[in-house]
Amino acid sequence: MMIHDYIMSYLEKARYEIIDNKERYYGEIPQLKGVWATGKTLEACRKELASVLEGWIILHIRMNQQIPGLRMPRLKIQGKKETYA
Repeated sequence: MMIHDYIMSYLEKARYEIIDNKERYYGEIPQLKGVWATGKTLEACRKELASVLEGWIILHIRMNQQIPGLRMPRLKIQGKKETYA
């Protein structure tokens, strides 16, 4: 499965609701912990959710973690380990 197809398949599973604050819409993908976004319009929320999901996938690849439903070979990342403050 291509990453684009993966993103689109999970966006179809997203749940959206109207919330009461500056960002009117809230969206999340319940099957993927931590994947949520807000937006002033439903379309803005959906675009932000797609961006969050993309970042979530990149982070999982970088951390060499499994991505549910996506078959990818495990990557061995060599080189200097980065540290964050």
